[in-house]
Amino acid sequence: MATARKNKVEETPGYCKTEDLANLFGLTGQWINQLTRDGVIKRRDTPAGKRYNVVESVRAYTQYLRDKAANRADKGVPEDKELEKFEAEIKIKKAKADIAELEAQELQGIMHRSEDVAAMTEDLIYTVRDSLLALPGRLAVDVAGASTAAEAAEIIKREVYAVMKELSQYQYDPAKYAERVRERMDWEGDVDDGE
Repeated sequence: MATARKNKVEETPGYCKTEDLANLFGLTGQWINQLTRDGVIKRRDTPAGKRYNVVESVRAYTQYLRDKAANRADKGVPEDKELEKFEAEIKIKKAKADIAELEAQELQGIMHRSEDVAAMTEDLIYTVRDSLLALPGRLAVDVAGASTAAEAAEIIKREVYAVMKELSQYQYDPAKYAERVRERMDWEGDVDDGE
């Protein structure tokens, strides 16, 4: 007899765990915890537990780095090199946050990659093609038995309408799209692991 599995609480989009934020910032989990204790970044309650809002955390950490750079400049630290370094760090961290946000939207089905849209469109085109290629076989006997051109035209028209009705019921399947995304991400993960 199978036992019921506990329902897994899904992560809240746009929020991440300490390890993920540390990875995003290129820091350790201990640094993230220290930044939290210092009030630089804040954890929020989510259904999955305490998590960091990615966008809010990136903005707060960016401001922290700017403030730190400004303080160093006031204390006579070579401004240009330090400022360049901090600005570069800020750009990298913002880019990583943007990527994380886009990936979250993709996983939610809000945003679609062009290659996935192309694949779904290709599926539709093959459905149309297959329906049209099936017409001669479906019509041959009936049209051959028609006694007038008008009767043959009516038979053809009826079959074309049947194909159009069938095609009008073709719908975008979010589950199929989600499966494509998971397969691609697994494949990309395998490529990243191999590097």
